[in-house]
Amino acid sequence: MPETVQGLADVKSDVDGPVSFEDTSIAFSSQSDFKLRKTYWLFALMNQGWLVNLGTFFIKIALRLRLPIKFLIKNTIFEQFCGGESIRDCETTIHHLHKAHVGTILDYSVEGEDTEKSFDDTGLEIIRTIERASESADIPFSVFKMTGVASTELLEAVQIGDSLNKEQKAQFDRVLQRVDMLCRRAHERNVRIFVDAEESWIQDTIDTLAYEMMDRYNHEHPIVYNTYQMYRWESLDHLRRDTAEARAKGYFLGVKLVRGAYLEKERLRAHEEEYQDPIQATKEDTDRDFNTAIDFCLENRDVISICLGTHNEYSCQYCIQQMKQLSIANDDPHIYFAQLLGMSDNISYNLANSGYNVAKYVPYGPVESVMPYLFRRADENKSIAGQSSREFTLVSDELKRRKGCRQ
Repeated sequence: MPETVQGLADVKSDVDGPVSFEDTSIAFSSQSDFKLRKTYWLFALMNQGWLVNLGTFFIKIALRLRLPIKFLIKNTIFEQFCGGESIRDCETTIHHLHKAHVGTILDYSVEGEDTEKSFDDTGLEIIRTIERASESADIPFSVFKMTGVASTELLEAVQIGDSLNKEQKAQFDRVLQRVDMLCRRAHERNVRIFVDAEESWIQDTIDTLAYEMMDRYNHEHPIVYNTYQMYRWESLDHLRRDTAEARAKGYFLGVKLVRGAYLEKERLRAHEEEYQDPIQATKEDTDRDFNTAIDFCLENRDVISICLGTHNEYSCQYCIQQMKQLSIANDDPHIYFAQLLGMSDNISYNLANSGYNVAKYVPYGPVESVMPYLFRRADENKSIAGQSSREFTLVSDELKRRKGCRQ
């Protein structure tokens, strides 16, 4: 998925971009008054950190005890951040986004499964997203997480160079088969596919598989995209290295730029296991490398196709300013912006309205199975400085604007 949202409130834009992210009439044009008021109250509640903590605690207990709370969840936080429980359920969301010239990225967000059968089932579901994407331009990308088709323990064992036993070798062979199945089908259907980033202790394994798939399927045009987490201090050097390798081997490099989603987990593990922290020392360092990566990708656009998975307004404005300076068309097919469903509509809809390529990650899956994803959304919105307040303020402004228009 795109980055964890970081500090919109403290980002003061000194870039005069051609797109206003303050136009709430465009940002919320697809939402009825009723839906907008529901959004208002949801973000009002999520502004209260103690309430989010309390609610998360009781929801986890209720799910563990199998209490009948699915209806409540489905009509509140699930409705805000997910497209439905199946691809068919997502069709309404796909249609609404398409009307605003915003694409959909179907994101099967089931987590916590860890059996060979579950990995096979997830692989088949991702194939369905590829098939649906191939049917229309409404869905410009598919996406998968490597831990959806392989165990974390196995990926880590491969990364640290452990000798795999016979059973593990057989399991990893099946991982390779699943990954190739997904990328091959994407290539056959001409559907671009993201390989999402994960924790640093398995990311090298993920990278290796992603580049192998690029060398197989990206020679005519970019199909497979790897994800670069710019909150890691080594990511910019890796991007430069990987670009040189793509040039040497004659394939296109698909790049999704994000800031990163595992900061606290990464720092805690580095401290506990006494190895060098892979995370940048400051947020300013992350922002600097993210924007430097934008420059690098645009300058090397003969071999790189990029998607900016970001909720950071400054970085979006920075990219469109650089595109303008380089005389790159707004709708250049090799440059996309992406945000999560239910968040930063002021960025997504205003960019799309100005002719830029934009897509929303649309998570879906059974309510109980996507709860880990939803808990992260709730936690991020109350813990990342300024995000829920930013969303709440924008919705409040639009409600006031509509009220004024009726008077």
